[in-house]
Formats: sequence, structure tokens, C-alpha cells
Amino acid sequence: MHASDLIAFEKDIADAFERGEIHGPVHLSGGNEDQLIHLFKEVDRGDWLFSTWRSHFHALLHGIPQEKVMAEILAGRSMNLCFPEHRFYTSAIVGGILPIAVGVAAALKRQGSERMVWCCVGDMAATTGVFHETSTYALRQDLPIKFIVEDNGLSTNTPTDETWGMTWGSWDKVKRYTYKRTVPHCGIGKWVNF
Repeated sequence: MHASDLIAFEKDIADAFERGEIHGPVHLSGGNEDQLIHLFKEVDRGDWLFSTWRSHFHALLHGIPQEKVMAEILAGRSMNLCFPEHRFYTSAIVGGILPIAVGVAAALKRQGSERMVWCCVGDMAATTGVFHETSTYALRQDLPIKFIVEDNGLSTNTPTDETWGMTWGSWDKVKRYTYKRTVPHCGIGKWVNF
């Protein structure tokens, strides 16, 4: 999958949303296509992937067919995409997926599985206590999990550094990349009546 494919997919969603065909909020991605394509070269299709409410790119790059992803979005579930058969789960709660991802990683370790867990969060979620607790536990227990911090510098629409005073450490269980958001926090930047 190429960046142009991801961008075209989000454009189709934006157009459907603007036409009133999606009866629920959408959180589009944009500006991080190349970073995700590079990162997903490490993610095996058999690995577990936990994501946020902004998960369309993650689902596609994890190998979930575009038609399935689009059908769920058109059904109003953009913020809650879950495909158990692909080991893909999301949560619309900031940081809500973190304890679940760590629990699955603990189970995989106990089973002696070769599989990994990948857990994507935004920079705002990475400032929370639940991120600190789960990433510290995962590190201390040497769990098969990698946390991906997608840092667009914004906590919703507030600058993360100004709000939280973040300083980023570097440890092997946390990968972080930065990007500039190219779409609004929610919706398509236009008022749409359902």
C-alpha cells in the first residue's frame, strides 16, 4: 500500500461524510502516511494491533480489506473499528486500549507465543497515567509489546508541549514519530447534518 492509496481512502470517507452517508463522527488521518508505511514493515499480519479512534490507516496497513473497513465506517463505527479475525481492536477512549493491549501481551508471554502486540496512541494519551503505568509494567515484565506514539504536537487542538510539558525518554518498548496533521481533529472541517 502506498501513501497515495491511504490519502485516496480518507478522501472517499470525507466525501461520504460530507454527503451525509456516515451517521457518526469520523476522525481522519493525514500527514503521517509515510511514517506509518515504514513502521508497518515491522508489524506482522499475525500480530495483535490495538489502536485509537483515528485508526483507518492502521486497519488498512494491517491487511484488513478496504471494503470491510469502509463498510464499518459507513455504518457509523469509524471510531470503534474492531476486526477480531485480524487481531485488530480500537477504543474511542483516550488511552482506553492500553490496559487491554498489555493484558494480551501478558497472555502471549505466558503462552510462549511468538506474536507481538503493537499499541498505537497519540501524544496526548502518552501523557496520561495509564500510559505510564502500562508501559512501565510492560517494560518490567518484558512483555512482547511495542507502543507507538503518534505525535502531531496536539492534544485534541491544544499544543501538547505547552499543556503537559512533555519530555520524551527513549526506551525499546516505545517508538515515537512526529508529523504535522493535515485534517481537522474531528470531521472534515465542515458542518454536516445527519
